[in-house]
Amino acid sequence: MATPPKAGRETGLIRYTYRLRMSSTARTLLLAEWDRCRWVWNECVGKSRVVHAHNGAHPDDKRTCGPAQLDKMLTEARARTPWLRDGASVPQQQIIRDFAKSRSKALKDIDKRLPMRQRAGMPRHKKKREANPTLNYTARGFRLKDGRLHLAGGIVLTVVWSRELPAAPSSVRVYRDAVGHWYASFVVATEVQPFPLTGAALGVDWGVRETATTTSDAHDLPHSQHGRKAQAKLTRYDRMMARRKPNKGQTSSKGHREAKKWRAKTYAKIARQRQDTSRKWAKRVVRDHDAIAVEDFRPKFLARTTMARKAADAAIGATKAALIEMGRKHGRNIRLVHPAHTTMDCASCGARTKHALPLSERTYTCTACGVSSPRDKNSARVMLVRAGLAPAGAEGVSPPGAPLPEAA
Repeated sequence: MATPPKAGRETGLIRYTYRLRMSSTARTLLLAEWDRCRWVWNECVGKSRVVHAHNGAHPDDKRTCGPAQLDKMLTEARARTPWLRDGASVPQQQIIRDFAKSRSKALKDIDKRLPMRQRAGMPRHKKKREANPTLNYTARGFRLKDGRLHLAGGIVLTVVWSRELPAAPSSVRVYRDAVGHWYASFVVATEVQPFPLTGAALGVDWGVRETATTTSDAHDLPHSQHGRKAQAKLTRYDRMMARRKPNKGQTSSKGHREAKKWRAKTYAKIARQRQDTSRKWAKRVVRDHDAIAVEDFRPKFLARTTMARKAADAAIGATKAALIEMGRKHGRNIRLVHPAHTTMDCASCGARTKHALPLSERTYTCTACGVSSPRDKNSARVMLVRAGLAPAGAEGVSPPGAPLPEAA
């Protein structure tokens, strides 16, 4: 019998996000802080482009543009610019770290010679009317006192505590979304909160008709269709934006900005609905099963098919991430299974069909043993066998090779 994980064992870092209520004074100070950070980012972009042009013109005299050089540039700029010096140094230093990470990722993709559609683009200038404010603070740049968030520079924010923080946060990100709402996202070290053992295992197969098909009928996740239900609103707002779209070089009108805000608000509601559905389902699955075999499905390729809209509405990637995160939080055994040939293998005898089944064929019939079952249910049972969670010989087949590594 498996032993339950010990409570108190750290599982890593996790974000706890809360809405912010702020006065007009605090909002003004935050936007002023963001103007300084945006200026630092744009200076980093300019410095990077100058270094790139110099290295192209003088191959023998290579220069670098790493965090050390950018930190030196920031120190010099703060010494000669009182407006920049009036702001806190912590968010300005952190935006340099964000820039360096973004630039490093783009350079790595170039070195790997990835196709253009797969590369991360080089950092670009942040425009005042387009970029949403995002300020990062380390532990020395903020503190929590009497339930309020105090930021460096004398900025005090009221946090809507929808739940308690499990431990002292190590950093916080204060940002504004496309709708105009402000949030504080705390990074906290979490500990395992084990559920009682149930002795049950579950196989999960991802799909478009049903978001998740499992070996248990009670734990299947039907397609919620949150995006489809709101499609009429989105289409209306898209037309409003198209009619009011400004000419090139002109600023957006008030009507265009309002339509853009309504559209963003609708998309935010859809995202919250998808997140709520996936988390509730993941919590139920993790509570009822000790071990879960999950198809390691990468839904990105579906964006280039005729099922792109329906696949995006299914939110397979977000649901899979929620399941893995929930399993790690509660100490469950989550195993990722490679998806190759899972729709061609028989879960009962292990035989493989000679040809891939078309999507229109929803029933799997094994030509070797004659077993017939719904296609997705058979794939979910294959997950259990491949992960080594089904007992050897119980269904006439032994798991091929060693169990796959745990996701956590």
